[in-house]
Amino acid sequence: MPFEIVRNDITKMRVDAIVNAANRSLLGGGGVDGAIHRAAGPELLEECRTLNGCETGQAKITKGYRLPARYVIHTVGPVWHGGGYGERELLASCYRSCLELAAEYSLESVAFPMISAGAYGYPKDEAMGVAVEEISRFLLHHEMAVFLVVFGRQELFTGKKLFRDVQEYIDDHYVDTHILKHIENRREAIWHQDEYKAMEMDQSIMADALYAPSAPACDAMPETNWDELVKKTDEGFSETLLRLIDEKGMTDAQCYKKANVDRRLFSKIRSDPDYRPSKPTVFAFAIALELTLPETKNLLQKAGFALTHSSKLDVVLEYCIKRRFYDILQINEVLFDLDLPLLGNSSNVA
Repeated sequence: MPFEIVRNDITKMRVDAIVNAANRSLLGGGGVDGAIHRAAGPELLEECRTLNGCETGQAKITKGYRLPARYVIHTVGPVWHGGGYGERELLASCYRSCLELAAEYSLESVAFPMISAGAYGYPKDEAMGVAVEEISRFLLHHEMAVFLVVFGRQELFTGKKLFRDVQEYIDDHYVDTHILKHIENRREAIWHQDEYKAMEMDQSIMADALYAPSAPACDAMPETNWDELVKKTDEGFSETLLRLIDEKGMTDAQCYKKANVDRRLFSKIRSDPDYRPSKPTVFAFAIALELTLPETKNLLQKAGFALTHSSKLDVVLEYCIKRRFYDILQINEVLFDLDLPLLGNSSNVA
């Protein structure tokens, strides 16, 4: 099942369980803790009184009462004291304890807040790193939908080198496309006002194109296996994907887990040769299979898509694939901060 970062109010998440970043008493407090208690009603506090508190890094479970979620898993995160007092291991233990409890209760979906990243002072980017690491490790061995819920517009990853490099690549490629559109619009307006100025503008553009550096010569083409080429041309998306999985020496489970794709969606793709996935799902499989850029373009084409510089999502993925960067969770961090669709998660299934 996929891991998804979402912007939402955790008290409104329709999942089997939401996680409460509680204090050790479990008797309510501020922030997420107070919001969950208010939304659940006084019955939640009554049950919490019977639990005799909770130690830092551990978790306990109650009913959800008036919440859309059936259960609340309460965990106590560490207070940040600079990072030298075991805060990272305690925070990791919070996620592990909650997920193990969810598995014990056979829950299929869980939503986490950013534990310890509010009043407890844990740096947000480091807190997110711990969350992503522990949740992704758990999902390698379990089938569960896990959501990390961020309230409001927070930029969590903009300080990371990958984000900075991607943003620079976007500036160099995506913006150029829109500058060209602006030039086209300006030229169209000039033609209606001053024909001679428009002709001068056209001549300038043509001169730039004429004296622009030419593309490097292509390498010698390998000998073509026409039978294999015809066979691949006739393949649909499903057949192409399954062939690539075999060629990469992966199992189906290894592929869809690495792609952060729901098992049920993968079964649908496997069983229906005519199924057309969303573009982010195609990209997710390209990343999981560590495809080259030409291979990615071919896989997109099989699903009816093309790679274009008029889409920020496409530009980001082009950057990552060109540089052979295939960590889907880190890519999703960048996409999240850019308000772009995430790869492989359940919101892209339809």
